[in-house]
Amino acid sequence: MNLHEYQAKQIFSQYGIPIPRGRVAANPAEAKQIAEELGGKVVVKSQVLVGGRGKAGGIRLAKSSQEAEELATLILGMEIKGLPVRKVLVDEAVSIEKEIYLGITNDRSSRKPVLMASAEGGVDIEEVAARTPEKIIKILIDPLLGLREYQSRDVAVSIDLPKPFWRSFISLAESLWRVYRETDATLVEINPLVITKDQRLLALDGKMSIDDNALFRHTDLAEKRDLDIEAPAEIEARKYGLSYIKLDGEIGCMVNGAGLAMATMDIIKLYGGSPANFLDIGGGAGADKVAAALRIILSDANVKAVLINIFGGITRCDEVARGILAAIGEVKPSVPMVVRLVGTNAEEGRRLLADAQMITAETLVEAAQKSVQVAQGGA
Repeated sequence: MNLHEYQAKQIFSQYGIPIPRGRVAANPAEAKQIAEELGGKVVVKSQVLVGGRGKAGGIRLAKSSQEAEELATLILGMEIKGLPVRKVLVDEAVSIEKEIYLGITNDRSSRKPVLMASAEGGVDIEEVAARTPEKIIKILIDPLLGLREYQSRDVAVSIDLPKPFWRSFISLAESLWRVYRETDATLVEINPLVITKDQRLLALDGKMSIDDNALFRHTDLAEKRDLDIEAPAEIEARKYGLSYIKLDGEIGCMVNGAGLAMATMDIIKLYGGSPANFLDIGGGAGADKVAAALRIILSDANVKAVLINIFGGITRCDEVARGILAAIGEVKPSVPMVVRLVGTNAEEGRRLLADAQMITAETLVEAAQKSVQVAQGGA
């Protein structure tokens, strides 16, 4: 789950990371009032979860509160990469002497967090990595020991940070590590971290991504989720504890287990089809959960056939079959469905489906071939 800039910076501030004075506004009048409180000269920043806001005109400098109101009116009427701008962050304008990048994320190869820093702040870190990778400093963090002071000092030296700022930088890096660890983040990023003309370190922008699997520990963060960036089907799936991702194909997939779901998608492609989604109903899914999954799949107008592939270990196949039949009675699908049930109570499940005159298969290969055939209009 990604957080907006203003949300990330609020969290940074709670951990002692210095941020500009400012507040979020939902309308131009609020933006004007905030600008007046900050002395008139402010930056009005669109709050949407996409990159390239500045290039799209979503970040503007206002020299007065009146201009801030005018710019807020303009920005709040925008869409940036298809997402509506519903809020703007009004921050005090600061004079910048130097821009730095600082972030912490997961390094899958080392299985450790990694602190990254660069003297090339203010631009996309991906752009720096592609153009001048040697300018990105990486320090692996032992999760048992945490970020050590000498590591932060080494980073400060490596990015040519002036010595008077070392102590502040070390403290700020430690605070960023605490944010990362205590919020179960997968990414915390300050870009840019600036040295101002009046010789302060300031987090001018902020970005955070939270591990969805840890949100049960952070109900306060879960409430910050922006639903504008998510498909309605994905929002609905989350209500039922389903893992769903919409794709561009024509064969809907309902599978229990992420590995089996990936294998199912691969074999559909092997036989000339294209999956319309990834959907994992998980273990122990009852009839209500299966019915919800099928409704979500069938809500996609591109779906021309559905392949249901269930291995009944924890999940009972007869429960899955009842869920399928319940969903059919409710949704009344107009597309053919191919079902493969293997495992606990598989015979009972197949019998229930056979009585309803559904297409069944005993092997995954057979199921994939049949689903591709019916999706392409075959008998």
